[in-house]
Amino acid sequence: MSTSRTVPAALLWAALALSVPTSNQGAQEPKSLTGLGTLASEKTLGCVVGEKETTFRIFAPRATAVTLVLFERHDEERGAEHDMRRDEDGVWEATLPGRLYGAYYGYRVAGPEGPGEMFDPSVVIADPYSRAVATKNSFRHPGRTLILDTSYDWEGDTWVAPADHTRLVIYEMHLRDATVHPTAGAAEPGTYRGLVDPKQKGGIAHLKRLGVNAVEFLPLHDFGNIEIPYKDPDVARYGYPINTWNPYERNHWGYMTSYFFAPESYYASDGTIERNAWNGVDGRAVREMKDMIKALHREKIAVILDVVYNHVSQYDQNPFKYADKFYYFHVNPDGTFRGDSGTGNDFRTERPMARRMIVDSVRYWMTEYHVDGFRFDLAAMIDWETCKEIVREARKINPNVVIIAEPWGGGKYDPAGFSDIGWAAWNDQIRNGVKGRNPHGPVPKDGPGFIFGRHEGTNTKKRLQSYVTGTLREDGGLFLKPEHSINYLESHDDNTMGDYIRMVTGEARYGERVEDERTLVRVQPKELAYHKLAAAFLFTSQGPVMIHQGQEFARSKIVAATHVEEPKIGEIDHNSYEKDNETNWINYQHVELNRELFDYYRGLIQLRKLYPAFGGSPKSAVSFRTTRPSHAIVYTIEGA
Repeated sequence: MSTSRTVPAALLWAALALSVPTSNQGAQEPKSLTGLGTLASEKTLGCVVGEKETTFRIFAPRATAVTLVLFERHDEERGAEHDMRRDEDGVWEATLPGRLYGAYYGYRVAGPEGPGEMFDPSVVIADPYSRAVATKNSFRHPGRTLILDTSYDWEGDTWVAPADHTRLVIYEMHLRDATVHPTAGAAEPGTYRGLVDPKQKGGIAHLKRLGVNAVEFLPLHDFGNIEIPYKDPDVARYGYPINTWNPYERNHWGYMTSYFFAPESYYASDGTIERNAWNGVDGRAVREMKDMIKALHREKIAVILDVVYNHVSQYDQNPFKYADKFYYFHVNPDGTFRGDSGTGNDFRTERPMARRMIVDSVRYWMTEYHVDGFRFDLAAMIDWETCKEIVREARKINPNVVIIAEPWGGGKYDPAGFSDIGWAAWNDQIRNGVKGRNPHGPVPKDGPGFIFGRHEGTNTKKRLQSYVTGTLREDGGLFLKPEHSINYLESHDDNTMGDYIRMVTGEARYGERVEDERTLVRVQPKELAYHKLAAAFLFTSQGPVMIHQGQEFARSKIVAATHVEEPKIGEIDHNSYEKDNETNWINYQHVELNRELFDYYRGLIQLRKLYPAFGGSPKSAVSFRTTRPSHAIVYTIEGA
């Protein structure tokens, strides 16, 4: 059984919906959509600045009128309005004289009325193809698209991911968490620039000490940072439930994308989380994110983006909702958003122009930002034809592009299906078999895995040996090739491995307050032995390796006392999606507390670099030995 991110807000939203069908059969589409589902256009969408004019295009097939609204300032209530004209394929277009760099714009979209429709010309939406966008810090996340010259001197930079993906050692990380704690020593903490500041203990300096050759950032697309106000009944007028679950009113992890072509401006050098303030006013995030990627590439560290195309932000003025909800989203028979993703707004990826947007976005981040690869959130919710086109088009740009699926979502689980089309996927089976199942509560008696001496039931010795050779299909596993198996034991979801081991050993207990953080964080000899065994298994198994931020020093996530309404202050957290505080921030003093474990991980990474056979050998090169005791696993790798 696999686990994924859980969001209490989304669960409450889903609970309020009427019965949700398990397939899209029976969903009632408006008659005005009949025949439009096949419409497609090859025209460049968004804003195109020419030599003497600026052209604007948006796909809104059922709209009855679309108005371009041009602003001189991001916070103007009214702007100059210009009618747009629809072509036969559903694209609305307007061309204005001049190169309009520095101006802001949005659209008013009018359309049919009826159950579930969201056309509302009183709302000015930003362009769904915004390359830079100024957004206001509120749960509605209103935006104005900034017309920005995005030209950039890459100074010869290119992609750096290895052609042989079994050589990848991926560090899954949250950009802000890496440098915002005072112990990081960053001059600009929590920012793109702060991450690559070389004069610090955290950020890029830590990555270099550790030796990883790829980072996988939690979402950096512009997302809805702010959730609905806590215990505020006024949100009912927007059709939302009263927020009783998130006193922080925050979405810290970023899995609620608003704009698929624009970088998150909260991480820019002028970023702010002040309520009702604006981020992204001058578009500097575009340049600063490129600077960050270029700096990482100089250190031969590839950049992988965690991307969310299966759903959009829940509460915001997302332009796809207002451009045509019934075209872009799965809906229930009553016209409400489908919620198989757990968020209530599942994107209809099989629509031609929805598919085109996803592929356009992937191309854009590869060409405009030199991104080396992508990890697709809840990828099982993306239709197979779109998945095939993603990998096909991405490899035309860079044959070595890294394409990774989170291979579940919407009740589906299919790592093998992704392997069949050439994708890699997170291998939750090695995670569960070696460490144990991730608990949402007290550690179950049958949960702990091999490192604790458990290999009964389905976690047999033969099954464990198959993880060593790549969890291959020929051994009853998932993958056609070892390079498709992203081997990992910990991710941003659920408990850290450090906390999991603490709970299994009794050093910590679920639901109990930690009285002495420093004592808890310092790993005891028995804990250290479990950590080393798990790491050795991981780094000598065939296929790419992924570790999560802090895994190398047994990071603990203890709920910080930053909100008076927080009921679990001092307890270990397994789902910290909403906490932009010391619960998530990396405390580099803890690296020194567990220096022996950090050095062990660093040594294993160096070992894999020196001897690629540890990750890239054929099954025939691995020989298992008969052992006493019987639960031990001993093997040799020819050429290692």
